[in-house]
Formats: sequence, structure tokens, C-alpha cells
Amino acid sequence: MGLTAEGAGAMPAVTWTPGFRQFRAKLLRKPAFFCFLLWISCWLLLNASISIRRSLFADYCTDQRSKGILRTLCRDYRQGVLTGDLCEDLCVTQTMVYKRCLYYDKGKKVIQADWNGQPIILKSKLENFLSYESLYLLDERESRPIPDVDILVFTALEIKHSLGLEVKNVTIPQLWTKHLKGRTGSFSRAELSSMWSLFQQEEYVFFQLLQNLSKHVLRVIGSCGHFYAVEYLTAGHAWHRSLFSLEKLVPLSWRGSSRKAWWQVTNGIALSFLELARHFENDFSHQLHLCDIKPENFAIRADLTVVAIDVDMAFFEPKMRAILEQNCTDDEDCNFFDCFSRCNIETKKCRAERSNNNLQVSCNILL
Repeated sequence: MGLTAEGAGAMPAVTWTPGFRQFRAKLLRKPAFFCFLLWISCWLLLNASISIRRSLFADYCTDQRSKGILRTLCRDYRQGVLTGDLCEDLCVTQTMVYKRCLYYDKGKKVIQADWNGQPIILKSKLENFLSYESLYLLDERESRPIPDVDILVFTALEIKHSLGLEVKNVTIPQLWTKHLKGRTGSFSRAELSSMWSLFQQEEYVFFQLLQNLSKHVLRVIGSCGHFYAVEYLTAGHAWHRSLFSLEKLVPLSWRGSSRKAWWQVTNGIALSFLELARHFENDFSHQLHLCDIKPENFAIRADLTVVAIDVDMAFFEPKMRAILEQNCTDDEDCNFFDCFSRCNIETKKCRAERSNNNLQVSCNILL
């Protein structure tokens, strides 16, 4: 931009040079450019917030979603995709009804329901039935019946893979549902698919194997597809002064009684914890290690028996040794949640033997 005068006394005129035009064009374009930047920033921020929200609330427990999961389960049952001894009660007679969602955790779904007026818990490691791997034999044999011996072989291999155990003399009714006991004939595709979805859930197999061997594990009531039902017990909680709500355990006739009666209840629970620790370490063919001991993973029955209700981090000795044997530089590298080992400095490998035990961890955390 320059200033020139045309004659004496003339007002100076503004001459628009090419440089000024470019400068003016840039000024005019800047607001549009800033608006574009603002729009892009808002769009990125919105997408980031949506992504964060999805990650935070992907497993958020809601009644709407839980009811939808059970509706899908019943739809698959009516279409003959899956089956189970509780499907009729849940999907047809409706003697089992949804009560509330308890929690979702890393895909695991835990739902409370009422079954013939009694509270029960429905569990599944994954939300959708089709998320589980199908049984290889179903695809290979197609419509031909599969011999029971083949099913048992595949079941034994799956148990060894999930729990590290070699099982013998186990039957399908023992592992899946008692209503098959004594039945002759081959299994249907829906039965095999449902059975196989349950066998891929370590906690289910764990509970089923110990049903007649331990009073310290949840009772399995039955199943429908990939969901299995267990007895309802109130879990412990770290924020409660006594870990468990004793008011729900003490008979009404005891309430308001002496401190001695309450001490008897507390002592009974403590003794049951000690019995559980001894039982898991000595009464099975392999020692059972609890690597996540916290109040929320235990509950109390009315007879004051302590029950392990979440055993996702419980391992028998063969699998525990495989987990602990890893590379290390010091002992801290050998800690697997509540199960500790020691580092062999020479080999740079953790020792396969656990250096602490269930009783020590229970005393440190619970008592």
C-alpha cells in the first residue's frame, strides 16, 4: 500500500498495491481458517469423549442391557441354538425372572434372578453365545452322532487346558446337568454347543468338579446356554467393619442378645476361614491356590460356612507352577497377585513353588 498526491492541496489518495490485496485476502481468509480449525478441534474432542465414554461404560451394568442379554438367550433357545435345564423356566414358564444386574467385568456378566421365589445368580464369562468357540467335532461330524467317548476325551483336554488337571472317571451329567443321568441316545447339536460353551468357563468347571467334594464352593443349580446359575449369597465388603453383614446371618432370636452370642458368630466365621484354607491346601489331589483373596470374593451361608464365590484367580498346583515360572530380575517380578514366588538370580527365572500360602494371605487381608 502507498500514498500519492495529485496536485497541490489535493487530499492524499490510497493506492491499492498488489501486496496489499494479498494481505487483505489473507486477513479475510483467517476467520474462515480459524473457524475450520475450531470445527476440527471440536470434532476431535467429541470423538475422543465418545471413545472414552465407550471404554468407560462398555461394561456398565444396566437393567436394560441385562434384560436384552436374557431376551437374546431366550430367542436362541426358542430357535434351537442352545439349551439347558433352566431354559424352560427362564424362557417359557417364567418361573425364573430377572431381578437386577450385579456387575459386568471384562466381559463377565453377573445377574441376579428369582427362581421359584428364591434368589439365584446367573453368570457367564462372555455376553454372547456365539462368542464361545464351537466344538470341533460338531463341524467335523455335521449331522452324524458323536460317540460319548469322543466327547469325554475333548472335555478332559479342555479341563486340562483351563485348570491344568487331568480328570478321570468324569461323566457328562456330573459336569453339565443331572437331568441327563441315565438317558440313552446321542446328544443334540444344541446340547453339545451349550455344554461346550460352559466347559470354556474355568469358574464353571471348577465349581462343577468340586460340587460333591467341598462345602466351601458355590452350589451350581443349573444352566441355560452359556449362562449357569449358582446359589445367591451376600458377598463380603472391605468397607464394612466386620467384612460381612452379621445382621443378615444372626437369627432373629439372637438379636439384642449378649456380646457373647455375637462373638460366637464371629468366631464361627473365623474358624470356617481357617478350615477353608486347610481344606484347599490338603484335601484335593493337588493343592488349590487362591491368588485373589479379598472380602468381595467370599460369602457366608446361614450355617456360617465361608464360601469362595469368585474363583477366577484360583489355580490348582500344576497350573500355579506354570504361571509362576517366568523370567525375573528380583523377587517382585515373581508376585502374581496374592501368590508370591522367589527369583533365582542365577537362572533369572522365578521358582515354580509358591513362597506364601492361602492362610498367610487370608490372615493379612481378611483378619
